[in-house]
Amino acid sequence: MSTTAHQYQSDFARRNFSAGEASGEAKAVLVVLDARGVAVSEEHRTLIADCTDQDQLETWLRRVGTAEKIQDLGDQFAD
Repeated sequence: MSTTAHQYQSDFARRNFSAGEASGEAKAVLVVLDARGVAVSEEHRTLIADCTDQDQLETWLRRVGTAEKIQDLGDQFAD
């Protein structure tokens, strides 16, 4: 049985699929921060959870594995 990547045809489907992916990646960032014991303010938690920029989420995912403080994710977390 072979599988192929399905390409959504409607704008509605593409938009909602993309939003679902972003939501999952944002949740992953927050879960790893929690597992590493990194303190995350409500403001920063909301910033991460509401992010829909796939490039930004990927950057955070790459950095979160070694983050010791929220500022290690990027400039938008500077106090």
